[in-house]
Amino acid sequence: MTVMPTAQLFDAKGKEAGKVDLPDKVFGIKPHRAVLHEVLIAQLAGRRAGTHATKTRGEVSGSTRKIYRQKGTGRARHGSIKAPIFVGGGITFGPRPRDHAHDTPKKVRRLALRSALSAMAAAGRIVVIESPELDTPKTRTVAEMLDRINVDGKALIVTAGSDATLSRAAANLDGVKVAPAQRLNVHDLLTAKYLVLTRPALEAVTEALG
Repeated sequence: MTVMPTAQLFDAKGKEAGKVDLPDKVFGIKPHRAVLHEVLIAQLAGRRAGTHATKTRGEVSGSTRKIYRQKGTGRARHGSIKAPIFVGGGITFGPRPRDHAHDTPKKVRRLALRSALSAMAAAGRIVVIESPELDTPKTRTVAEMLDRINVDGKALIVTAGSDATLSRAAANLDGVKVAPAQRLNVHDLLTAKYLVLTRPALEAVTEALG
């Protein structure tokens, strides 16, 4: 019999409020390591600028005249000072501007997210809280809340939608990141020690991936 994964539940002030069941289809599957690797590599590749470039012999500056006569010098024949073997000449097979992005199907990306979430749930590294009530973006308030729910180290706080106040309050906390549910990604999940989901965010993630 399969045991449904659960997470500790806390109220908006950080007090324990029992446990909450995590949907088995999203948080209870067997993690697919190959898919996780594929999506992670694709995500990191997409972040590369791809602007690195070198000049070929047709692009470097220099005279186009023949540098010395064809025969009778005892040296190899050369027709241009811009040849790759000369200092200041063009580069052979150098890097050119390109797009490094990998195209991964939507189903594969969703499977990778479910795999990462299931791995964190199995390790007991998911915490659910009621939406924190912040009138002003105070870093101390977020730090105290994380301390009360026993979350230390790198933490990813996921909200149902964009929360500018919470994001500003957590901006000065080292290793703490706030992201809306629609921007949840494999890299953030794999690099975080804890995943903190607000109750509305849990519903949004379940609806998107369930």
